[in-house]
Amino acid sequence: MLAGAATLFRDGRGRVLLVEPNYREGWALPGGTIESGDGESPRQAARRETAEEIGLDLAPGRLLAVDWTRGPARPPIVAYVYDGGVLEQAQFDAIRIQEDELLSWRLVDRADLAGLLPGRLGPRVAAALEALDSGEGTVELEDGARVPA
Repeated sequence: MLAGAATLFRDGRGRVLLVEPNYREGWALPGGTIESGDGESPRQAARRETAEEIGLDLAPGRLLAVDWTRGPARPPIVAYVYDGGVLEQAQFDAIRIQEDELLSWRLVDRADLAGLLPGRLGPRVAAALEALDSGEGTVELEDGARVPA
């Protein structure tokens, strides 16, 4: 099984920060693979990946969503999404992308997310945003769909 962790950052208008990887189509949240061989936790991975990818070393907030996804040509993946909070303009100004993995970053209105996020990432981010809006606990997903409580 593979594991990944990402952080969901927003601006004061509620737009979501996305990054554009250079190794695949579509956009993503800042994040990446958990280095389990090093004993890294999902929370530690989200922080490390965010620092590496966009240059912001910020402690993640609460866990918003966990998504277990299966794939026909790969092992299952468990993906963790953490709340990165609302960033100030100075923090956006400080963003420096990791050029060997990313092409760019941008702030995206919620209504436009589904068209930019590939596969199960769109429903995962939508569920994380719903958890933020409602104040509910962590959302559990399987293949991008909510697991009934």
